[in-house]
Amino acid sequence: MPTVSSLLSGRPIAEAPGGTRTIANPARLTEIVSEARLGDAGIFLDACRAAKDAQPAWARVPAPVRGRAVQALGRLVESNSEPLARLITHEIGKPLAESHGEVQEVVDTCSFFLGEGRRLYGMTVPSEMPDKQLFTFRVPVGTAAIVTAGNFPVAVPSWYVVPALLCGNTVVWKPAEYTPAIAEAFAQLILHAGFPKGAFQMVLADAEQTFAGLERALDEGLIDKVGFTGSTAVGERLGELCGRHLQSPCLELGGKNPLVVMPDADLDLAVEGALFSGFGTAGQRCTSLGTAIIHADVHDDFLARFSKAVAEAPIGDPTRDVLYGPMIDARFAQRFEEWLDLIGDHHRVLGSSAVGRITHERPREGFVGDDPEAGLFYHPTIVDGVMADDELFRTETFGPIVGVASFETFDEAIELANGHGYGLTSAIYTTDPVHAFGFRERVSAGMVSVNNSTSGAEAHLPFGGNRRSGNGSRQSGVWVLD
Repeated sequence: MPTVSSLLSGRPIAEAPGGTRTIANPARLTEIVSEARLGDAGIFLDACRAAKDAQPAWARVPAPVRGRAVQALGRLVESNSEPLARLITHEIGKPLAESHGEVQEVVDTCSFFLGEGRRLYGMTVPSEMPDKQLFTFRVPVGTAAIVTAGNFPVAVPSWYVVPALLCGNTVVWKPAEYTPAIAEAFAQLILHAGFPKGAFQMVLADAEQTFAGLERALDEGLIDKVGFTGSTAVGERLGELCGRHLQSPCLELGGKNPLVVMPDADLDLAVEGALFSGFGTAGQRCTSLGTAIIHADVHDDFLARFSKAVAEAPIGDPTRDVLYGPMIDARFAQRFEEWLDLIGDHHRVLGSSAVGRITHERPREGFVGDDPEAGLFYHPTIVDGVMADDELFRTETFGPIVGVASFETFDEAIELANGHGYGLTSAIYTTDPVHAFGFRERVSAGMVSVNNSTSGAEAHLPFGGNRRSGNGSRQSGVWVLD
């Protein structure tokens, strides 16, 4: 069993002032993946000081040269893609095909930002005064503290870390404490890519110690930018903290993403999109489908097809060909069971032979694997009859559950699509361009898909939301450079 710890300027920290945490494979709980030595606020502060000291020298390195380090990172990740993907599956239970896709996202991100090292353009601007020249320059912000969740343990961190380093910033990265082995492996690849050791720090710590360390680092002027991907509740706390220092953080938060199906939609295509976005990664994505909003004329037909697809979907061992594997950590499994209590008497439940954890007493027909009780496997759940005033309609449920609501008019569909208060992703299935463009114009979401699912990202496109899903910042593409 490997023991992993924080890496300060490439040096592992043997002490564990924040305690230790044993990480089990969520698909086989008796199998221990790693033991994490957790740091505390003091170690986080030490990392920030080291990164701050290293930043001026790194910023003086020409941007195209910094881009070559990004290129080297992409090549290292690509050459180690198989073991890295298997480690992701081993530590958080993500199906192997999805893990490979996540690793490829890192490679694509590096490929994109290699070129941006030669395109950090400023502007020449005409002056209203004679004999006066005006120029703009793009300069590094300074030192960035990046805090990321564990459902995408390498792809999402790369969206922050790669462009930050490319632009001449230094980085203190705090990954999820329940993915320490993945974090350590990714950190080692970054450290071997040619970045100065002081430019990248990795701290393993729990949420409260991280918050305390960040608060002290901001008070001392060590951090110039904060990036966070995680829950809306934590994002609100970080936003308040940064606001006290007149900083605007990059906040990429939760979602309750709607999928609208119009009466002229291709229902098979809509079911395919709902299946992937609702239950991929066991619904543990910020972009997961929250509520399918179905026109009354096709509601019954869609629901019959959707429930059949979900009932027949292979679920189980993530090393095999499955729609999804286990919950990624015990705390998410526990929270998911609490969210199942939001199902009311007026709801109709479909999609599987039972609700909750898959056990011998509550079996899942066609379960892929030997013993479902060996891991944190949960039945997929469709909840029909969801109403706008249901708590289930307004709550981000981080797990394999999808609500279904009905509508009569397009205006009603828009009201339902916006009524939950989030604004990350959205989708509409229709063959009518008036409805497609009307939805794009009126839905309050940072990302809109037409005849495609609510999930999915590409390295060269902006990613982010508004309202309870974020503060308007965007990851990926040229947009993250600003």
